[in-house]
Amino acid sequence: MATNAGASGGSPDPRPGAVGEAGRDALGGVRIADFSRVLAGPYATMLLADLGADVVKVERPGTGDETRQWRPPADENGTSTYFLGVNRNKRSVALDLADEAGRERARSLIAESDVVVENFRPGTMERLGLGYSDLRARHPRLVYCSISGFGAAEGAAIPGYDLLVQAMGGLMSVTGESDGEPMKAGVAVVDVITGLHAALGIMAALRHRDVTGEGQRVEVTLLGSLLSAMVNQASGYAVAGVVPGRMGNAHPSIAPYETFPTADRPLAIAVGNDGQFAALAAVLGRPDLAEDDRFRTNPDRVAHRTELRELLTARLTTAGADHWSAVLLASGVPAGPVNTMDEAFAFAERIGVPGIVTLPASTGSGSSSQVAHPITLDASPARYRMAPPGLGEHTAEVFPPE
Repeated sequence: MATNAGASGGSPDPRPGAVGEAGRDALGGVRIADFSRVLAGPYATMLLADLGADVVKVERPGTGDETRQWRPPADENGTSTYFLGVNRNKRSVALDLADEAGRERARSLIAESDVVVENFRPGTMERLGLGYSDLRARHPRLVYCSISGFGAAEGAAIPGYDLLVQAMGGLMSVTGESDGEPMKAGVAVVDVITGLHAALGIMAALRHRDVTGEGQRVEVTLLGSLLSAMVNQASGYAVAGVVPGRMGNAHPSIAPYETFPTADRPLAIAVGNDGQFAALAAVLGRPDLAEDDRFRTNPDRVAHRTELRELLTARLTTAGADHWSAVLLASGVPAGPVNTMDEAFAFAERIGVPGIVTLPASTGSGSSSQVAHPITLDASPARYRMAPPGLGEHTAEVFPPE
């Protein structure tokens, strides 16, 4: 039975080895043939897998997803933590797509799937006979998501690496100190944003299919995702022709909205309105600043940010970041210390935000610790069914011997 004919809710998926349960899981009964690797695609499919989709990850025999080799760091079995971070709740099959037998297996997997996700260089799936135009006549309900760096036209020849997109898409031009070099973000943030957009596009296409019975192609690019995610900076250019530059941790339109030194470590202060500024001034023992013509309104503070920063720093350096964070938050002023990774997880645990979860063991990993899914659903929550798979761990399960 081809599931791109539509899965019905309320009962477990009848296909062999399916892991999501329709009715219990938000995406139970949805199967995804996942040909993506590295980050944007795998992150998208992991989010969908957490919500119940049965994701079958197609990997190259012998090497698999490139990120399996991206280490250190690694777990106790030597498995890359990069790979482990975006591949839970998936089954892995090893298929050689350069071989006709491998392509035939891929076609059989697609025939039993609702969604295809791929992030090969544009044109690759078409050359393999696995492009959307090759499949849509036979599988009209199929949702086909293609992820690329710069699109399938003139940008097709540019490799879609996050660093290149951060550079060429403008993010690095606004990241870093004003008198320093352009800097990338500390994580592959463009890949992550693109993965989120891909997951959203897939969900929209599935909803459209539920209503109309028709599948469609979903196309997401890293460049387009970044330009959208640049929000106020991109809008400033699109609307007013303003080309922004680097400002360190300061904000082009709000002040004070940056990090400040304290007696021990940096403190982030995010004042969004005049009332918060008045509260900040009072806590710092300088209530007069809220009545100073240089700082009375946000536009005033932006125009005089250098003087304001000097005045605030003089007070903030008299105590530590934790002290100021506590007293400022108590007064309604958004503020917090710049945490390290371990401190960030400890903070999340302390305030009840899910941080690290434990998964069942797998041959693909000696470690079962994972970062929690970020979305809470009270009726059909994310579930952690399987640790990231070993390369080809489920090939015989998905393609049982005849």
